[in-house]
This record gives sequence, C-alpha cells and structure tokens, in this order.
Amino acid sequence: MALLITDECINCDVCEPECPNEAITQGEEIYEIDPDKCTECVGHYDTPQCVEVCPVDCIPKDPDHVETEDQLMEKYKVLHES
Repeated sequence: MALLITDECINCDVCEPECPNEAITQGEEIYEIDPDKCTECVGHYDTPQCVEVCPVDCIPKDPDHVETEDQLMEKYKVLHES
C-alpha cells in the first residue's frame, strides 16, 4: 500500500529528502507521494522514513493503493534494477 500526504501537511520540507525512491514531490499546495514509486520504504528501511520525520502526522496509508509487502518488494526491485 502506498502512502499519501493529507491536507494537514505544513510544507515543512522534511519528508522529501528522506524518500529513498524519490516518490515525494512538491505539489501545487502540499507535498505529494507518487503511488507508483512509493514502497513504504520496503527494501530500504523497516519503517517509512517520511512517516518517521513528519512533525504533524499527516502521512497515512493510501486506501486507494492497497499492496502487500511482497508487492511492495517487487515494486522496489523494479524501481532499483541496475
């Protein structure tokens, strides 16, 4: 399951550099997460790094992009093929 950033985002800029998949970008109003790139840090870390650093707790799981841990690992492998 990918993550998403809610409108509670305060644009503090701490999440974007933490994303190992470069899935977080500045949107028109708030930061956004590309669900095609988000692996919830599977393959990199034990926990999503954006969630760890977010000071306002505005990064829940995206109910529109439900994925198993195995699916997230497959996405990670595709994103990081050499």
